[in-house]
Amino acid sequence: MRFANPRLAQLFEMLQNETLPQDELAQRLSVSTRTVRADITALNALLADHGVQFILSRGNGYQLKIDDASRYQLLQDTHPRAIRIPRSSPERVHYLVVRFLTSAFSLKLEDLADEWFISRATLQSDMAEVREWFHRYHLTLETRPRHGMKLFGSEMAIRACLTDLLWKLAQQDSLNPLVTEVALNAGVPEQLVRVLHETCTRHQIRLTDEGELFLRLYCAVSVRRISEGYPLPEFSAQEVAENVREAARDIASAIAQLADKALSPSEENWLCVHIAARQVQEISPSAINADDEEALVNYILRYINTQYNYNLLSDTQLHADLLTHIKTMITRVRYQIMIPNPLLDNIKQHYPMAWDMTLAAVSGWGKYTPYAISENEIGFLVLHIGVGLERHYNIGYQRQPRVLLVCDAGNAMVRMIEAVLQRKYPQVEISRTLTLREYELMESISEDFVISTARIAEKAKPVVTIAPFPTEYQLEQIGKLVLVDRTRPWMLEKYFDASHFRIIDKPIDQQTLFQQLCAQLQEEGFVGAEFLDSVVEREAIVSTLLGDGIALPHSLGLLAQKTVVYTVLAPHGIQWGDETAHVIFLLAISKSEYEEAMAIYDIFVTFLRERAVTRLCGCRDFEAFKTVAMESLSRF
Repeated sequence: MRFANPRLAQLFEMLQNETLPQDELAQRLSVSTRTVRADITALNALLADHGVQFILSRGNGYQLKIDDASRYQLLQDTHPRAIRIPRSSPERVHYLVVRFLTSAFSLKLEDLADEWFISRATLQSDMAEVREWFHRYHLTLETRPRHGMKLFGSEMAIRACLTDLLWKLAQQDSLNPLVTEVALNAGVPEQLVRVLHETCTRHQIRLTDEGELFLRLYCAVSVRRISEGYPLPEFSAQEVAENVREAARDIASAIAQLADKALSPSEENWLCVHIAARQVQEISPSAINADDEEALVNYILRYINTQYNYNLLSDTQLHADLLTHIKTMITRVRYQIMIPNPLLDNIKQHYPMAWDMTLAAVSGWGKYTPYAISENEIGFLVLHIGVGLERHYNIGYQRQPRVLLVCDAGNAMVRMIEAVLQRKYPQVEISRTLTLREYELMESISEDFVISTARIAEKAKPVVTIAPFPTEYQLEQIGKLVLVDRTRPWMLEKYFDASHFRIIDKPIDQQTLFQQLCAQLQEEGFVGAEFLDSVVEREAIVSTLLGDGIALPHSLGLLAQKTVVYTVLAPHGIQWGDETAHVIFLLAISKSEYEEAMAIYDIFVTFLRERAVTRLCGCRDFEAFKTVAMESLSRF
């Protein structure tokens, strides 16, 4: 069986072992749900003669239905292996990185272009991202006339780069050809599974599934590099537990057998560091006496308490979790071991408050330490802080619906209706109760909607008429109004305005933009003179680009006197680090409104998920921006 296009092959693989809904498949394949349905139809047509179909299970998604097990088994046995020619730009980048990392000779783009049936110009455009990937590990590509390009750098950096890439790819797809066939010696990762499991069990070392996968891939990379004659330079590991050193010795022995070469002491020492950096600590906080770890935990919690008014100092569980994590983190940053964080973007979006708190605290502490803590490591810390905040505070402001009750039936009936509403919809806030006459005299209503026991005219707000003893249908009608999202539209009304909105059509750099916006906010009394320097400092630590051209510059800490959002649309784009921003929201948030203003982040995340940047950039004034924004919020 041959698939008409690579997407059908991907779809077939995805649905082999799990049931997935249309939305999830559409997101993974970057297509619409309509395309998913069309692909499923095409796939079922191909599979009609093979005893298997994909059917839609309501409430669950598409799942595999086997009508003829023997024919399906024959299909499995003859299923073609994954095509080893990269088709998309990201795939080509991954293949190029692996080729340069594993090649002993110079490579010519012309040869690769011929091998992959693409133009040299296409490969040349991919090389920008390849060079950026190598730059993170201080690796350089040197070009020699008539010979091609060759990679240069330390052996530690080469192994780290290759292992990180394979780990990332294995997390997404364990059957990726780069992981299973191209980058590693055949059969080595499978043999290492048993070796690592037995060694860790024997020496009482616990690793997470991700940690064990990383260590297995590093060992497999080591086997290849050592067998090809690339040993590690002189290196010694200090302050390593005895059980870790013994485990490293056993694993090094297995690597030597697989590589068929003797290992230097440096290999064993570097294995010690990798194991220590990834093992799960199972000791009580009182047993951890390393001053650095304790100092960093206390500093982070004190900083959050002082700067953001959230007291987590007495949370012993959070203190223990942070201490346990930071102990291994310090080992990683000391030896510059980078661990990818596949959830980094999700963490930024789902824990925006904890992200800013932790980033500000760690960057302040970093001024007094030789260690450079990466963005990935900060993301892991944010998870602990975010959970601690959720344990102690009602994080995530929501504006609850405010209701006007109109009732002429007497006080007892009013109390009965209030009790029914509170029992059915406890989030409803009944702001006031009026008689029919009082309601008729009112010119406007400030509440979100009206509940009345008599038929009344609407005053620009929805009205639900109920009986003194409401029926289920009437309560459902109320529920439709109660469950409407009012938080984000209300935030849009409260913190966004025309005087803090501008469209930039001319070229401008990031620094000039910050100066202009902050000068206006300072003149209007929203911020002080220190706000600009703090915004610049925050941007220098880690880019505030949320994604898809949306940037959220803001200060370290809560330096605003009043909360406001300054909106900038730049259709032609503004250089934002290594990327380009088209929609910029400068956040000035005060301490008094911080928890409430955190719901502002939901607005930006909605714009991101709705892919609203193009429509926002097409707006010519604030009213048009507000219309597009409200449409995006109402759809999500």
